Amino acid sequence: MNTRAKTAGLIKEFFSSSNYAVVGASTDPSKYGNKGLSCVPNLSSLPNFEPNNTSVSIITQPNVSKDILKEATKLGITRIWLQPGAENTECQEYAKKVGLQIISGGPCVLVNGVKL
Repeated sequence: MNTRAKTAGLIKEFFSSSNYAVVGASTDPSKYGNKGLSCVPNLSSLPNFEPNNTSVSIITQPNVSKDILKEATKLGITRIWLQPGAENTECQEYAKKVGLQIISGGPCVLVNGVKL
C-alpha cells in the first residue's frame, strides 16, 4: 500500500471515532488551540473515555508530544494525529517502535477538517 493510501485510511479511521480530544492549548484567542469546549489535565481524565473509540489530535511542542504519545500508548489509544509542528523524528521513531500508526507530516485537521 502506498503512503497516500495508508494515510487516507488512517484519516478515515481517525474520523470514525465518537470521542475526540485535542491536546495543547494557546492563550491567543485567534489560534485554533484556543477554541476548546472544556479542558482536562491529561488523557487519563477524559470523560466518556473509550480507548477504541477515541481520536486524539496533538498540538504541542515535539518534546511534549512524545510524552502524550507515551500516555496514549499506555491507555490503548491508537487514533492519533500529530499536527504540523507537533512532530519530530523522535516522536515518529517512538510511534514506530511501539506500533502506533500516527498521522503526521501533513495538513492540520483543525484547519482542513473532514475535507481531507
